[in-house]
Amino acid sequence: MIKTIIWENEQLVILNQNKLPEEVIYEPCNSVHEVAEAIKTLKVRGAPLIGVTAAFGLALGVTQYEGSFENFHQYYTSIREELAATRPTAVNLFWALQRMDGVYHKNSHKSPAELGRQMLDEAQAMYEEDINTNKMIGEHGAQLLDKPSRVLTICNAGALATCGYGTALGVIRTAYKQNKIIQVWACETRPVLQGARLTVWELMQDKIPVKLITDNMAGYIMQLDQVDAVIVGADRIAANGDTANKIGTYTLAVLAKYHHIPFYVAAPQSTIDRSLASGQDIPIEERAAEEVRSIRGVSVTVKDVEVFNPAFDVTDNSLITGIITEKKVLRPPFEHSLRL
Repeated sequence: MIKTIIWENEQLVILNQNKLPEEVIYEPCNSVHEVAEAIKTLKVRGAPLIGVTAAFGLALGVTQYEGSFENFHQYYTSIREELAATRPTAVNLFWALQRMDGVYHKNSHKSPAELGRQMLDEAQAMYEEDINTNKMIGEHGAQLLDKPSRVLTICNAGALATCGYGTALGVIRTAYKQNKIIQVWACETRPVLQGARLTVWELMQDKIPVKLITDNMAGYIMQLDQVDAVIVGADRIAANGDTANKIGTYTLAVLAKYHHIPFYVAAPQSTIDRSLASGQDIPIEERAAEEVRSIRGVSVTVKDVEVFNPAFDVTDNSLITGIITEKKVLRPPFEHSLRL
């Protein structure tokens, strides 16, 4: 199993995903600031993994506190805010921090050293829960494929986006073990190429058959009747089922609807944000223009051209066939099934 983060020697060690697939490099994070920068710069990415990484980062910051007990609350608030500011769309980040807040408030009478140990235990529990959750998502999702299938996906919702198994790729992994996968179509996922760099690498590690396509080839592949299902991950799901995921997901959903192909979202319950009525309320992160102007440091356009670079788009619930969670597959109407 791919290790994305490791707690050892009183520090958080991360797999730097910006180096993949050319290099597999693990880097230590020795401070909250380094953890926050790792999340912000996509060294660590994927909604479930971002949440657990932030939990470990918060615990790391607490264990390193050396000030007075009277000033500890102000310190805790500041390091929590630094982590919360890293990625606005992935709701798992805020879910994880709120869960750590629960440990903090329950043990606020204890010394920072004792509290730090409690928070590390909670972060470790979240890590292990994530792997088990993803395996359950895989089991439920694999049941949706009633024949050997060709599945299309975008971005990376695999082991690299989680603590080790994956959501959308977790479904594919489990289905492959059940001899239900003929072919995976991996969209390259511009502008950062998570599909080309990460999904392809990850599936090839497991010897799962995969073909890479550019994002704008997906419609033609569907027109050729080469796709049996689309399975994607999610960064935030509103109460009505509207889903934010990597930019380009909405396009795939529209194409799948036109070609009568089932479109599934695979995500843990921690990705569901019941406080938001619809996808219109989901904050969409806009990233640096340079991600579009260049590919891995090589310029591909006029250097000062204006750029619009949203990292995510929102897929309307009417385009979604089902939402695969660790509990069950949710079906429309999602306002009802998500509430239950």
